[in-house]
Amino acid sequence: MPAKRCYYEVLNVAKSADDSSIKASYRKLALEFHPDRNPGDEAVAIKFREVQEAFEVLRDPDKRRRYDRYGHAGMGEGMGAGGGGGAEEMMNAFGDLFGSFFGGGGNRRQGGRDLRLDMALDLAEAARGGSKSIEVSRKEACGTCSGSGAAPGTKVARCRTCNGQGVLLQGQGFFRIQRPCHACGGRGETIPDPCRNCRGSGRVDVKQEIEVRFPAGIEDGMRGRIAGYGEAGPSGEPGDLYVFYQVLPHPFFQRDGADLHCEVPVTFSQAALGGEILVPTLLNGPTPIRLEKGLQSGESIRLPGKGMPSLQSKRPGDLVVHVRVETPRNLTPRQEELFRELAGIEDKEVSPQRKSFMDRLKDFFTGSSGDNPKHAEQAATGGKS
Repeated sequence: MPAKRCYYEVLNVAKSADDSSIKASYRKLALEFHPDRNPGDEAVAIKFREVQEAFEVLRDPDKRRRYDRYGHAGMGEGMGAGGGGGAEEMMNAFGDLFGSFFGGGGNRRQGGRDLRLDMALDLAEAARGGSKSIEVSRKEACGTCSGSGAAPGTKVARCRTCNGQGVLLQGQGFFRIQRPCHACGGRGETIPDPCRNCRGSGRVDVKQEIEVRFPAGIEDGMRGRIAGYGEAGPSGEPGDLYVFYQVLPHPFFQRDGADLHCEVPVTFSQAALGGEILVPTLLNGPTPIRLEKGLQSGESIRLPGKGMPSLQSKRPGDLVVHVRVETPRNLTPRQEELFRELAGIEDKEVSPQRKSFMDRLKDFFTGSSGDNPKHAEQAATGGKS
């Protein structure tokens, strides 16, 4: 068998290194050579075991003194692999290293659960911004025991099952599984005399009225975070409250980013002759706009700055008015008379736009445009040649 390397050399530290330097070097090397990061690499696995062995010895003051005096011979058979107590301490230190990745780590302070609240806003509220009062049901630290769970005048005790670590180790060899202690629920403490108000949980149910502010121009699906208004955790630290905003559909306006769109009906006479009409705005009431003569159905008029506030820029969006020319359904006798008179005039005096269409239609069938005489001739004769 090859000679064992010096443990200080394995951990890349000097013989005078203090405990913090040894632990820091071990964490770095253990993370580098961990088998989970190097699957199937036996050489790296050997280095990982070598690092573990060196750390178990050098982190223990008695073993380190023995090693400094006698070298590997002072460790005895199997001392490098570690006995029960030393290996467990090493795994606890290793659990601290990977606790942030796998949720482990004994005696960690546990924050409370985050809460979610859905808040509905109408479009005008979203445009104005402001605040709303809401009632939140949550758990907070018990005022009787200050969140400890122990009756006033008593104290919590260290858990005897996990020795206050909050976790238990299962398995053999170099790889062990760390799980929360069943006796204390991972807290590392037990409560001999529980608080009567919270029954030892350290938390009580409360309802609280809070003011939730939201900015002008907020959009559907956005969320806000209110720190510290979630539920209190086992350690007393509360989680956060997340507010999800729902902007309700508006019966008249449709939103497109910072722009608003609306449809406004106009009569034939208004579209033909032009003039001034009133159109609604979201926050400022009706506003007048002027229609040009000969306005066509489907055309739009843009009103700058009459849309929604923008969260990205200081300039508000626009209001886009889509004009829809309405066809009257119920005519009075006089209205019908006037429309018939207009129809008679149109037959004699065709507007330039309509005359242009009729000319194109005539050219298509007569072939006078020269585009496709044969096709025109067939169309004029009903398809017979």
